[in-house]
Amino acid sequence: MPDRAVTVLGIETSCDETAAAVLRLDGRRVEILGETVRSQTEAHAPYGGVVPEIAARAHADLADLSVQRAMDAAGIGYGDLDGVAATSGPGLIGGVLVGLMTGKAVAQATGVPFIPVNHLEGHALSPRLTEDCPFPYLLLLVSGGHCQFLQVRGLGDYVRLGTTIDDAAGEAFDKTAKKLGLGFPGGPAVERMAEGGNPQAVDLPRPLLNRPGLDMSFAGLKTAVARAADEGVDAADLCASFQAAVCDVLADKTRRALEMTGEQRLVVAGGVAANRAIRGALDSVAEAAGARLIAPPLKYCTDNAAMIALAGAERLAAGLAPEDGLTVRARPRWPLDELAAARDPAYGGGKRGAKA
Repeated sequence: MPDRAVTVLGIETSCDETAAAVLRLDGRRVEILGETVRSQTEAHAPYGGVVPEIAARAHADLADLSVQRAMDAAGIGYGDLDGVAATSGPGLIGGVLVGLMTGKAVAQATGVPFIPVNHLEGHALSPRLTEDCPFPYLLLLVSGGHCQFLQVRGLGDYVRLGTTIDDAAGEAFDKTAKKLGLGFPGGPAVERMAEGGNPQAVDLPRPLLNRPGLDMSFAGLKTAVARAADEGVDAADLCASFQAAVCDVLADKTRRALEMTGEQRLVVAGGVAANRAIRGALDSVAEAAGARLIAPPLKYCTDNAAMIALAGAERLAAGLAPEDGLTVRARPRWPLDELAAARDPAYGGGKRGAKA
């Protein structure tokens, strides 16, 4: 750990948020000096989901402006930066490329190290933005593209314990919203609709709930919801029943994960972590296990650049910034536990590597 603070610019463009943030890390004290997030919700809303080509073009238009706004908000010059970090995967490759090249350009122009950041590591470290959350801890990463349990043993030291074998929970939320015509983004729309429904009205499956281990599955649940919608089931009841099914699966698997690891800290991160019903279920599980639930503020659950800047700052402070950062390529797939993904991929594969 250096004897001085490090100031890092972070850039995030892996999906449909163009974000930049300037963060100062002094020991374990984190100060967010300036940040900006530009959403593309209106551009994608007519399609009920993110369109990669539209997202990439929007990032290209907004990246430079977002960086300058974050720097202006921080009140510092580019010469005050100690490093630049940007998401280099996983994510939609067009958007990742925009952020990666923008970050490299700033780093090269200012002569500071460029730190490529795994988007999932940003989520894994996000609770450390606002409170003391020492290693190790159990992480439930639950978002639109990922749903997995990881043991976070230290910076860059992650062990996959279980993952979805098909769809992520967030994808099931989005597809449910699209099927019911609730609008985009889907997760908050389903949560709002569920508030007026009966969570016991529709008998929906809890995939893999009775199977040992921590792997999950949400494709069957998504199909059951679509079938119920076609049969004319009330939308509020269907949303409430769907949300209850996801809560049951995540809560039971989390209980097992805490028993397996004995961890005293449970961290939940990712966009779905903003769901209040899921947070409540996980809080009850943690309390029953004698553990503490730690979740970032809602604004840092979804994609943001502050978590990318923090990951970059922690790596820079620990001497883990790569010497060849400017040569790093964008990666559409990048598991946190690459050894586990290569040895036993949960699903997918091919020349670009395992998805999870």
